Amino acid sequence: MERSKYPLYFSFPALFVFLLFFITPTLIGIYYSFTDWNINADAIKFIGLENYKELFNEPRLKQAFINTLIFAAAVTLLQNAVGLALALLLNEKLKLRNLLRMIFFMPYVIAPLVIGYIFRAIYHPEHGIVNQFFGLLGMDFMVQDWLNDPRFALFTVIMTDIWRVAGFSMVVYLAGLQFIPKDLTESASIDGANYWTRFKHVVFPLLAPAFTVNVLLAMIGSMKVFEIVMVLTEGGPGYTTEVFYTYIRNTFSSGEMGYATAINMLLFALVTLVGVPVLMAMKKREVEM
Repeated sequence: MERSKYPLYFSFPALFVFLLFFITPTLIGIYYSFTDWNINADAIKFIGLENYKELFNEPRLKQAFINTLIFAAAVTLLQNAVGLALALLLNEKLKLRNLLRMIFFMPYVIAPLVIGYIFRAIYHPEHGIVNQFFGLLGMDFMVQDWLNDPRFALFTVIMTDIWRVAGFSMVVYLAGLQFIPKDLTESASIDGANYWTRFKHVVFPLLAPAFTVNVLLAMIGSMKVFEIVMVLTEGGPGYTTEVFYTYIRNTFSSGEMGYATAINMLLFALVTLVGVPVLMAMKKREVEM
């Protein structure tokens, strides 16, 4: 019988920290989501499913739900498309590829709050770089109030977040590309396969683990988006860019702790319901590869 390399009790400190700082707060949160906890009330009462009944009849939450799904789908798709394209480009023998890798990855290490304030200036309707650029090109029809026009606000926030996070996906895909044996692509080239054929039949299947990491992290991260939306639009104009966390923040600010905790539990369930099937499907693709 093969003996374990390390004793089981070595994992106890990590398990204790996980129970203390992750499991316990989650269980406490589940309990408070069934209460009428309000900072203006003298006592906390158990009210069962009342918070959940109320939030399912809240139109503003429905709008936040739709916006969150649109945001998550768009960011996950485009972040991975841009990240993969950058990785394929910067995996080639270019003179400045290390410098370009650093430039494209740099936005990811900048705090989303800082990026939000920078892009508020860039999108300014009168003095912003975007509108001035279109004005110089004579494309006046493209001069818009990007953050305050309901037609463009969510699209503008999505594009800003993709600019911020695409570099992270690029790095993960680059790491995956490094593990692909060059013999395989060279053999395909000798057999007459062009670039697209090599990518489709050799590179793409072998990048399956990188796809799993990137898609899952992008989807979960975008469903929990908060800072960049808060700084750029605060959920407006109206509720056109309202997402789950901006709605939760506003509810907490009004002192409705129990109700806000119920919304948080709903988001937790939503992330789990979407994330687990996606993870299983992506892992299955790795096995079949």
